[in-house]
Amino acid sequence: MSESFPRLSARTRRFTLGVPRGFTISPDGGRVVFLRTKSGTDPVTCLWELDTETHVERLVVDPRTLQSDEENLPPEERARRERSREAAGGVVAYTTDTAVTTASFALSGALHVTDLASGATRRLDTPGAVIDPRLSPDGRHVSYVTGGALRVQDLVTGDDRALAEPESGTVTYGLAEFIAAEELDRMRGHWWSPSGDALLVERSDEAPVQEWHIADPANPGRPPVAQRYPAAGTPNAATELFVLGLDGSRVAVPYDEEYLVTAAWDSHALSIVTLTRDQRTMRLFTVDPATGASTLVREDTDPAWVDIITGVPAHLDDGSLVWVANGEGGHRLFVGDRAVTPPTLQVRAVLDVDHDSVLFSASGDPTEIQLWTWDGHSLLPVSTRSGVFSGRMAGGVGVLTEQSLDDEGVSTTVVRRDGMAVPIPSYAERPGLDLRVSIGRAGKRELATAVVLPSWYESGSGKLPVLMDPYGGPHGQRVLNRRGAFLESQWFAEQGFAVVVADGRGTPGRGTAWERAVLNDLATPALEDQIDALQGVAEQYPDDLDLSRVAIRGWSFGGFLAALAVLRRPDVFHAAVAGAPVTDWRLYDTGYTERYLGHPDEQPDVYDKSSLFADADKLERPLLLVHGLADDNVVAAHTLRLSSALLSAGRPHSVLPLSGVTHMTPQEVVAENLLLLQVEFLKKALG
Repeated sequence: MSESFPRLSARTRRFTLGVPRGFTISPDGGRVVFLRTKSGTDPVTCLWELDTETHVERLVVDPRTLQSDEENLPPEERARRERSREAAGGVVAYTTDTAVTTASFALSGALHVTDLASGATRRLDTPGAVIDPRLSPDGRHVSYVTGGALRVQDLVTGDDRALAEPESGTVTYGLAEFIAAEELDRMRGHWWSPSGDALLVERSDEAPVQEWHIADPANPGRPPVAQRYPAAGTPNAATELFVLGLDGSRVAVPYDEEYLVTAAWDSHALSIVTLTRDQRTMRLFTVDPATGASTLVREDTDPAWVDIITGVPAHLDDGSLVWVANGEGGHRLFVGDRAVTPPTLQVRAVLDVDHDSVLFSASGDPTEIQLWTWDGHSLLPVSTRSGVFSGRMAGGVGVLTEQSLDDEGVSTTVVRRDGMAVPIPSYAERPGLDLRVSIGRAGKRELATAVVLPSWYESGSGKLPVLMDPYGGPHGQRVLNRRGAFLESQWFAEQGFAVVVADGRGTPGRGTAWERAVLNDLATPALEDQIDALQGVAEQYPDDLDLSRVAIRGWSFGGFLAALAVLRRPDVFHAAVAGAPVTDWRLYDTGYTERYLGHPDEQPDVYDKSSLFADADKLERPLLLVHGLADDNVVAAHTLRLSSALLSAGRPHSVLPLSGVTHMTPQEVVAENLLLLQVEFLKKALG
């Protein structure tokens, strides 16, 4: 008997196991190193290498042969995986030297180094559990963090020493602080110099950050876990930068802004990017590593916020700066001082710079993410089919990943210099669903919308209850031209729903004005756009949608939107499942919340307008609140306080607490039964 979709989705981590990822191309383009599990249900990630000339693929590191214990992760590593939404185990991250001859990685807190040619792997002695090991460019040293200290080990002599040790229990060297990892797309806190004789290192002190406690009510004998959480309007961690030399030198790199967005150290410059607390001014500096003195290279400002685009700053071989900035209503690629992309092409990320060529992803149509290169003279499309693409490029060799509605899973291809395509197979499981998805535009705002119908449904044979299935938050997107985006939606459709997925204002791919329409109001535009999409789809499918039975479900911001919908518009929405919802934005973090709503002390009315509490007495529809009690991102207090407000108002509702579950809900049984319970609740609520 085959497994049900909910169980298979849970076992496969939503069908991500077995998919190649984490690519590194050798400088000559002859080899590609990557991560992949051995099957679509195997959660242990291995390290592999492909020879691009012979097409031979080789298993380099299998963690099971190294006696790795995935249950014994240090707390800092568990937190890092939660921030990066890492669902697998094994070698989930690695670094190499510049020549891509050696790799380093951590397994269960133990430091390992592998010779890629032979596959010989050795475990190195360290004084404690290891976080984020990084090889020096020359492959001579490996840096890592343990116990808050930044340490370096000489791979030839075995000498291991601390370059910086924490002055107190709230200090760490070499790690990204919570806001950087959760909201600024920065997962690292130390960077090697090109010559391998020094590192740029972040010092983070969480002492200013308020302390919260994450309890486990199901196990009253366990003490609550203390957590520093920078809620909106409260202090962030204090961050500093230092250049630490292997010779013991220490040079401060001062900066005045609240946030360190990123840093980069190449043969042209040591660069840092900073952002003010209100996120309206971003500055790029070059730094003299000998003195710490910085020189302003460029400053980008915006009356709403400046967007963070990954992959920059970077440099061409001639030293020209590669950057992405807003211009004429679009996110545009700049080389030097010149915009080389039109404002109609929304640049999403710079993926690689290979000598004089830039590989980047961008959208003309917001439902597509295409690959382009700038070769110093002109823009050239890399991807030519409809879909969602990503990739890497080095040594004239490219790695392309492709997803679409037409094909199942993720397709990965290595494109050699001679144009020959070499596939890297995926071992992902097949979901076993017949997708019936139509992507188009709906409503007066022409919202990107997907309509998902049951595979067995005959149009006009009887109207279906409707399930809105949004994320709906700014910079988050659901409607993309790839099958993986709609697997859960299709499964819900198979249970008898017409599922509608819509991306409203604030979502990427339609320009800066569209994204900034949510400034100072995270509630009204998001809710208006879901209603607009629903009404637009109903006009397109007049014989298929029953608007007297409309439900909505969502997680995180989607959970907030689902609860908001039944509270403020019970005339449209008749039931809701709100998973891990943000209910009061004063309880959410600084980096995300203040970007859109400002400081709560300066704009309390803005926060009140986007809160759910004032609407608690309006509830007249079935509402199921679901929350993991171990969630350290959207803490359970959000749901518990809303439940208290509803109880005080005498409004019946349901609460499903998930003991020991974080924001990711990775546990198989929990993930499976959550889907089943949602269907049961929605069918009962809609009659």
